[in-house]
Parts: sequence; structure tokens; C-alpha cells
Amino acid sequence: MNAFGDIRQDSTISEEAATTLTPQDLQPGLLIKISDPIPYPEAWALQQRLHTARLWGGSPDVLLLLEHRPVYTMGRRTESAHLGVGETALRQTGSMVQAVNRGGSITYHGPGQLVGYPILELSRYASGPKAYVQMLEEVLIGTLDLWGIEGYRVNKNPGVWVRCDRGEAKIASIGVRVDQGITLHGFALNVDLDLEPFSLITRCGIAQCQTTSLAELCHASVSLRLVAEQVAEVFSALFTISWTRPSDEMMRADPVGPRLPCFDRKEA
Repeated sequence: MNAFGDIRQDSTISEEAATTLTPQDLQPGLLIKISDPIPYPEAWALQQRLHTARLWGGSPDVLLLLEHRPVYTMGRRTESAHLGVGETALRQTGSMVQAVNRGGSITYHGPGQLVGYPILELSRYASGPKAYVQMLEEVLIGTLDLWGIEGYRVNKNPGVWVRCDRGEAKIASIGVRVDQGITLHGFALNVDLDLEPFSLITRCGIAQCQTTSLAELCHASVSLRLVAEQVAEVFSALFTISWTRPSDEMMRADPVGPRLPCFDRKEA
């Protein structure tokens, strides 16, 4: 037993899953992990470049993993009442407030939260957006299981929920868009972050929606780097994708090329 009690920190999937897949079964994919929190507009510009590259065959399917600088993003279903204390007050906290073209309502992103943006050809993996959202939920549920935490779905409320000391709480949000058959936006998993900003809004448009994180559930700090590796591996198994990590040259080349560090390159 370690500092996390009986939490299983090894990022491997089950032996059964590992033995049922062969290299021939896997689609090629690119895994991009950005180490430092970045402003939302930069991440959105990168998504757009990756989307264009995927649409025109210049890139394989991509999973982009990152953290944002503090930002409230407002999806297409956001109502004025969902802004809680109001847009001006939200901006006064030092956070951006950004309208976005994904589904869902308002949520918060900030350092310590793992955000995943899959840029995929949807028809390769799912019959439609609803099935795709369920697959993303399964990735997050599978990642939580590695920590001995039971995540589950709530009907008509995309995302992942858990039981905590305060009752039922949301630990991960999902909001997606499909444009010309290629996915945009994605999921956000609360790893180890300040949860106070969520209290200023009606998160995801759900009244009295409680929020939690892996760190809160574990009563200890949690490595976002480790969780990112776990998410990438569970995603790979569920979507049957074999990840390639970008070289320095690939990171500098347009249209994929953000001049930003990767976790792996920064620590090499």
C-alpha cells in the first residue's frame, strides 16, 4: 500500500485488453502533450490547424492533451443565468470568458485540469456523436478505475460523475463538435486544481452541480503527467490507436506545428 492507499497507479490496461489487440488492429495516431498551461485562443487555433490537416489528409488522427490558463468556456446551450455571478465578475477573477462552438453550457478550465482534444475522423470509431461521447466517457471511467475510483454516467448529462464525501459530484466534462466528419473539442478531467472557480457559475447548466477532483478523492496531490499517460493509454486501447509522439521537427512544421514544449521533450 502506498500514499494513495489501494489506488492502482500503474497506467497499464488489463491483460485481456492488451492481448486481444495486435499492431495490425491499430490505427496510427499522433499524441501531442503540451506541458505548460496555455491560453484558450492558442489551443483553439491549434485545434483548427489540426482539424484542417486531418481533413485534407496531412495528419493522422490526433489526441491533444494540455492544461489551460484560467478560462470559462460557454458552449452553445449557455444561458445568461448559467454565468452565476455574471460575466464581468468572472473576468475580474483574472479568468478569460470565451464563447465556443461546442455543445453544452458553461464550464471552467484551469491549471491542474487535464483537457483532451481528439481530432479524429469520427466514422472510423463511432456511428455518430452520441456514441462518440459515450466512448469518451468510457475512457475517463477507465482512467478513474486505475485509481480505484468508480466513475459513472448520469442520464442526459454528458460527462463522468463519482461519489464523494459531499454526495454525487462531477469530475469530468465533455463537449464536442463534429465538423465535416472530423471531431473538435473534447473532455476535461479534474486532476489536481482549485475547485473554487466552479462555484461562481452554474456548471454545465446543471443547478447545484457539485464538482470534485482526483486529488480531493485521494486526499493527496496527484501527478497530472501520470494521469495524462493513463488517459492516453486507455484512449489507445478503446479507440484502437497506436500513438506516435511528435519529433521536434514535427512540432515546428505547419499545420501541426505549435512552437510549444511537450512533456516528454521538456524532461528529456
